[in-house]
Amino acid sequence: MRGSLVTIEQMAKNPSPWLAAEGELAQSVVSSRVRLARNIEGLPYAHRTSEEQLKQSLSLARQAIAGANSLKTGTFMLMSDLDDLDRQFLVERHLISHEHAENSPTRAIAIGENEMISVMINEEDHLRLQSIQSGFQVMEAWRLVDRLDNELDSNLKYAFSYEWGYLSACPTNTGTGLRASMLVHLPGLILTKQIEKVIHSITQMGLAVRGFFGEGSEVVGNLFQISNRTSLGTSEIDIVQSLEKVVRQVLEYEKRAQDILLRNARFEIEDKVWRAYGILKYCRKVTWKDVMSYASAVRLGLCLGILDGVSVPKLNEMIFMTQPAHLQKQFGRKMDPADRDIVRAEMIRRMLAEDGNQANSGNAAQTGEAS
Repeated sequence: MRGSLVTIEQMAKNPSPWLAAEGELAQSVVSSRVRLARNIEGLPYAHRTSEEQLKQSLSLARQAIAGANSLKTGTFMLMSDLDDLDRQFLVERHLISHEHAENSPTRAIAIGENEMISVMINEEDHLRLQSIQSGFQVMEAWRLVDRLDNELDSNLKYAFSYEWGYLSACPTNTGTGLRASMLVHLPGLILTKQIEKVIHSITQMGLAVRGFFGEGSEVVGNLFQISNRTSLGTSEIDIVQSLEKVVRQVLEYEKRAQDILLRNARFEIEDKVWRAYGILKYCRKVTWKDVMSYASAVRLGLCLGILDGVSVPKLNEMIFMTQPAHLQKQFGRKMDPADRDIVRAEMIRRMLAEDGNQANSGNAAQTGEAS
């Protein structure tokens, strides 16, 4: 990669750009992601190979990345050059998987400018290309990762079959190798106890529903990852458009559920929203899971018009920047859980105060213009 290298310490100072809530439906869709699985022809898959062959795939991938325009600025990190906290930070940032976060000299991550594009090397496959975008922008994420794929393909020979498509370590990734997903907020379906029925419908349509960190992770803050389950027998565009269609349908169900809550249990929902906001605004000690729960209630309040003065980007920033590794990297020291809970509360109070000041400044400016 060319250009100045970005360190994890520098990354920790600011939220990922895709948390800016700039895409369509950003109140309900936190992010859109597209990932491509690719392997190098002639080399065994990463989990069935020797250390020497892993070094070879790392070297070939690194050479190809160095020639890719999409990654001309950014950084390249070997997992063995990072400590446990650094690797956990990258997991929290949604840049690497839990499986990739091990102290290995043959595993690496290439991160493009603004973290919009990244490549994991020698995870389950030799390469995992990824793009994350803000809000409902899965087609834009596909466009960016497709461009990077073409750039790497000019310098690498992928394992490909004219009968089966791109070959992968996992049969569900064979074909296009594409996994498209959106991180969606569904509190209304949870509170009206309709979520199991909706999840069943989604799976019947060939999609998967996972937790906050993807496969094998739990649902926190009423945030669900909805993604395609297989990639064989259909085109990339069809996969992306199918996901878009299903997520729009799910959000229609969520809107109906929110309307039911507002109509049948308005005071209970208002109480839930304002209690959560009050705890976040004045808390002195709080766990990250509690932050996820309270931030979910506040986000619901924004959707229902119950409160204002809090921005969606600030809520996105709150739930990501207060994760354990993020806190410790920002403050430059290791903390035990009790210390983190205190520092997290201080940080959240400051975030909400800043957001309130910005809202008040905006209102004052509008009042001045009106007068």
